Amino acid sequence: MNTEACKYKIKDLDKIVNYTTWTPKQKTDVLFHMDSTLYCNMGIDSTIREKRELRTQSRLIYKAIKKINGSLGRSLLDAMDI
Repeated sequence: MNTEACKYKIKDLDKIVNYTTWTPKQKTDVLFHMDSTLYCNMGIDSTIREKRELRTQSRLIYKAIKKINGSLGRSLLDAMDI
């Protein structure tokens, strides 16, 4: 994974999904990298509000993945609801 993936934020989800020069795998890789970065930045001192915001952002990322790969996105969203 290159460091280019680190520059994307939640506001860039639609831009990533609509890139025509990227393969679906490249798009999902960047989205998964964004999601993992969110979780890696959480700690035991994170507030309940921060944890809720992370869950909301993660759900938005999974919805973007669903636009690229429907079955994978549905699986991720279903797993969140458990």
